[in-house]
Amino acid sequence: MIKNMAHGVVALALALPPLAAPSPAFGIPAPEPAAEVMKLSLALDRLPIAEESRAGYTRDRFTYWNTGMDPADGCDTRAEVLLAEATEAPPVAAGCELGEGEWLSYYDGQEVTGPELLVVDHLVPLAEAWDSGAYAWTASRRDAYANDQGAGASLVAVTARVQRSKTDRDPRAWMPPSPDATCRYVAEWTGTKLRWGLSADQAEADALNVYAQGPCQNAVVHYTPVP
Repeated sequence: MIKNMAHGVVALALALPPLAAPSPAFGIPAPEPAAEVMKLSLALDRLPIAEESRAGYTRDRFTYWNTGMDPADGCDTRAEVLLAEATEAPPVAAGCELGEGEWLSYYDGQEVTGPELLVVDHLVPLAEAWDSGAYAWTASRRDAYANDQGAGASLVAVTARVQRSKTDRDPRAWMPPSPDATCRYVAEWTGTKLRWGLSADQAEADALNVYAQGPCQNAVVHYTPVP
């Protein structure tokens, strides 16, 4: 009897399909990179140092402005930045035509009411980004950089006059004329480079460290890495 029962158990086991191994999870998005907050001096320690090269650079390597964060609003990236940074919101007419509002150009401390007097500046200029690593990016990543509204520091509305004085220079060669802007600018420059995985050349890093060890030793850098 026991022998017959044993044969039955074996037969049943053979008839059952094998248990499936756990299957890997599909369609689960990768976790968003964590925001980083640290003193300027510590952030500068994270900046890779590398020689810069402008070989092959032209402005059309980057496409801007695109349709912005909300393609349905009819505003391009520039207009969306102006709307986001207005201290008094301008009226918006058809075609995202902006009327007079109020803005503070933090580089030079100037108050501006006419949007036509403002430039949306890439805080780390496109040419500087190219020199510092963007030359190796895909076109889509360069376009994402040129229209980055994921961090408030990446694009900033400033007077056209002060932007012309800056052009594509780094902090070794140019700093905002307003003393109140110094530490904010240095911290945001560093944060933008870390956000996008860009490097600094030695002269640039040395200049940034002068501020970190001196007047901006209490400055704090905020950034979220872009995957």
